[in-house]
Amino acid sequence: MRTRIKIILILVTIFVTLISGFSIFIYALNSQYTFADFYKRLEIRSYTSAKIELDHKSTADLIREFKGEFLEPLLEEKHTIIPIKDSLNYSKLATEFGFDRLFLEDVVTKELGTFKDGSKFFCGILYEFDGKSYIVVTSAVNYYYGHHMEYLRNLLIMSIIISSIIIVLIAYWLSKKLIDPIKEITVDMNNISTENLYVRLKSNKQEDELGDLIRTFNNMLDRLETSFETQNNFISNASHELNTPLTSIIGEAEVTLKRERTADEYVETLQSILIEAEKLDKKTKALLFLAQTGFNGKALKFETVRLDQLIFDVLETINKIHADNHVVLDLSKIPDNPESLKVNGNEQLLHLAITNLISNAYKYSNNKEVVVSIDSKDDVLIIKVIDLGIGIPQNEIPYIFDPFFRASNTGDFEGYGIGLPLARNIIRLHGGKILFSSLENKRTEVIVEFPIKINEER
Repeated sequence: MRTRIKIILILVTIFVTLISGFSIFIYALNSQYTFADFYKRLEIRSYTSAKIELDHKSTADLIREFKGEFLEPLLEEKHTIIPIKDSLNYSKLATEFGFDRLFLEDVVTKELGTFKDGSKFFCGILYEFDGKSYIVVTSAVNYYYGHHMEYLRNLLIMSIIISSIIIVLIAYWLSKKLIDPIKEITVDMNNISTENLYVRLKSNKQEDELGDLIRTFNNMLDRLETSFETQNNFISNASHELNTPLTSIIGEAEVTLKRERTADEYVETLQSILIEAEKLDKKTKALLFLAQTGFNGKALKFETVRLDQLIFDVLETINKIHADNHVVLDLSKIPDNPESLKVNGNEQLLHLAITNLISNAYKYSNNKEVVVSIDSKDDVLIIKVIDLGIGIPQNEIPYIFDPFFRASNTGDFEGYGIGLPLARNIIRLHGGKILFSSLENKRTEVIVEFPIKINEER
């Protein structure tokens, strides 16, 4: 069933149920009030008739005139006075006067009785006069009940029908207003493919659920477009990076084999081929390792790691490789609580990621100072790496995590463009995030945030 039909049916069902329930409630209350009011009027007329016929016979005509002037006459109004004898036979009286037997019993035992026969109402009282008892019954047709209640019933039925038609129209308009934008989004989404990932849904610029849906979908398209561009760049760059050493190896071999060479020339050629083969080996291993860290942490072993100790080990490793480095560890903001320095992760991968970040900072710092600091905020452990080196052009910052991408001002520095993508994959694998800011020829700041391992005893 279509959503529009569902909305209309649900709204109409709810509305008709409510209005029908209220209508029945109003009709029942009004009917009950009509009965009670009419029986009360009949009771008053019964007492009036008893006094006229029994108490004040001498002035009966005067009282009848007064009653006719001030009391509204009822349709088919009739008064019956029945003397009660010692041997009271209810069945005989009921048959003789056309009353209900239980009604007469109520009048005698409870001094008041009522009953209804179609649209005709009966009210009887027990009246005492001159030591004798009388059953005084007044009957009349309830015109209000017979006509006004029918009018009320028809009015309520017409109200339900008209209201149902109105709510159907309102439900149709409302469903159209709600569904049409979704249909437009569906059409626009079907027109988006891998060939036009740059297309975005039109935003309604409203802070509602539909606006959130459009913004969420557009954000997803942004990520998909970035992913496709990254994949295309990766294939292009990987092909170039792998093809270059292969071309050199093939070229060296072909040139050498064209004629006889001396032993020294063969050795020189083999050394050149070995250098290019080692480059190819490093790039291939880097690619494989980058693929292995691509968001799949199921095969990795995680344990509690203290990041301050890990950074000490990283700096010790860097000092062995680059004894002349200017890397400084700032411990002024390090948390006092050792528990705030613990994260859940794989020590080898974390060591590799942080080593890459600090090594990059040192490499591109032009022998200037590199500051590494540790801080914590709430349940997040923060590592900052700041260098005052060559920086990165602003328009190239969005591409720094693309495999094999190297900034345009890094031509004098050796590298493959694998370190930052590898570090980012490892950090994201550990539930962390990496933030990057840079000013060309001034400074570069890398901020890494890790969720702190919560100790169950804390």
